[in-house]
Amino acid sequence: MEERREKLKGKLEDYAYVLDFMPYGHPDDRRPIHRREPLAQVVGEKYFTLLEISLKKGSSPLVMDRLYIGKGERDIVHKIKRKLRFDDLTPAAKSEIPYVLEYMVKQNEQRYVDFFNKAEPITTRLHQLELLPGVGKKTMWAILDERKNNPFRSFEDIAARVKGLQKPEKLIVNRIIYELRNPNAKYKLFTV
Repeated sequence: MEERREKLKGKLEDYAYVLDFMPYGHPDDRRPIHRREPLAQVVGEKYFTLLEISLKKGSSPLVMDRLYIGKGERDIVHKIKRKLRFDDLTPAAKSEIPYVLEYMVKQNEQRYVDFFNKAEPITTRLHQLELLPGVGKKTMWAILDERKNNPFRSFEDIAARVKGLQKPEKLIVNRIIYELRNPNAKYKLFTV
């Protein structure tokens, strides 16, 4: 147990983005409305952890709001209730997640451009770039050749220099969603 705790140390989220806000808790909660607490389903900024949080009374965050969920005093978040699986998300949260993730990826563009610049082989037959949906051997080699000439500077730069790669940020988002839907995936690029 101590070993697992040590492994996860430092893997906690400090900020998260709202996917769904439920002012009266879960719709299937059988308690009277006055006994329910406002809840939100969120996705962590750093490791894309899916969480359900309870909110302080009077709070009403909007989808895509960035909330502090780390240690210490929180302005909107009362407590973190539980970690969620993708299937635990509400239908509204599932429909919003691609847009929220795309926003998050664009906000941290350099982190993902660096992935394109630094991705390495996993085995002699498989490269990290090939784990991105839609990237096969031909596109992978085009990326590797281009980054050898000059490191990529932005998503726009990647799209301009690599033929057939129009929206690199969408590839990242699709991979994150794949990893969230498949928590036991053999290879993880962006989630914990």
